[in-house]
Amino acid sequence: MSEIRRKDAIAGDILHEYDGIEEADNELPMWWIAIFIGTIVFGAVYWLVYEGYHAAPSARQELAAAEAEQRKRAGVVNDEDLLAASKDQAAVAAGKAAFTTSCVACHGDKAQGQIGPNLTDAFWLHGGAPKDMLTTIKDGVPAKGMPTWGPVLGAGTVKNVVAYLLTVRNTNAPGKEPQGERWTGP
Repeated sequence: MSEIRRKDAIAGDILHEYDGIEEADNELPMWWIAIFIGTIVFGAVYWLVYEGYHAAPSARQELAAAEAEQRKRAGVVNDEDLLAASKDQAAVAAGKAAFTTSCVACHGDKAQGQIGPNLTDAFWLHGGAPKDMLTTIKDGVPAKGMPTWGPVLGAGTVKNVVAYLLTVRNTNAPGKEPQGERWTGP
């Protein structure tokens, strides 16, 4: 350190002066040092919990879970939700039961198509994405004779029917000839 040039009653020891600006040798307040050290400790613990050991869900994971819960409460469903439901045996079984009750008359007992199109091939009239399938079942296509099933079955049952249809899609059961455009997605 440099030598003390003079002592000020308020600022303490004046160590340096440049262009009339005096630099004093003051100690930092203890509260400031405590906050500084606490911030470093907090940062280290935070990194260990969330990044080092993954002991708690990250903010991105919490956001994804909250968005999924919000979509579920709002009744909004996306392709990922429907594909996940197609892997849930209970949802597929419930969807098959609803299909057997409501859809067999037009689509056949194996979804092979009778009056309605074959649902076991890769061709789809109104889009083959899971969300498109959901929309077609829920809202229907009155111009083509497809009834609106959403109000009758309810949102959960419509989702289960889509889950079931995703399991029989591309199984190519013999039945009605292909109609619509080829769907190459999941």
